[in-house]
Amino acid sequence: MTLLFVFDMDDVLYDYHWRDRMEALTGITGHDLLELRRRWWVSGMEWKAEAGDPGDPDEYLARVTGVIGASITRAEWVRIRAEATRPRPAALDAVRRAAELGRVALLTNNGILIHEHLHEVAPELVPIMGRENMHASAAFGARKPEPLVFERVLAHNDAEAEHTFFADDLVENVTGAESIGITGHLYTDEASLLAAIEAFAAETRAA
Repeated sequence: MTLLFVFDMDDVLYDYHWRDRMEALTGITGHDLLELRRRWWVSGMEWKAEAGDPGDPDEYLARVTGVIGASITRAEWVRIRAEATRPRPAALDAVRRAAELGRVALLTNNGILIHEHLHEVAPELVPIMGRENMHASAAFGARKPEPLVFERVLAHNDAEAEHTFFADDLVENVTGAESIGITGHLYTDEASLLAAIEAFAAETRAA
């Protein structure tokens, strides 16, 4: 029996400084924060992208730049996202422990462009789980908390729900995972995350 541990990225394994990212983008676009948010995020375009529309990274960037009315290179978009994403060492230690107990993977609500560059946004995870196990929701054509994205994660990893653990900082995402039989953990702090990992491994193997 192989256990699978799946982790959210932002505000679980990494601090996501969203306002820092927006400040960098306002400097490029000339739009203030409210206008920038209105054009892409509030409009729902990012939510669609996180669910896999578009499914091509270059098309994603073309849509973004078209909506915000500014030219941003792929490298610049990734750099700005990476600079706003800062690791939580103790949380990464918990992932290392999970890797000793089973397989580990990342599932973050993000578009396909960031999916292809997660190794740059979250480089500390590469030696722990490998680039091939770092996924944005867009790669599965659905976003958390939809049960479908969790079903596709299980299928991709050839894993069973009862042998899978999922940690996220949002209740609705944890509930989505639990709805198909995955053991969910609502992240609050690193110590509780590590304790939940240990408990899941012990209880599952004893069953």
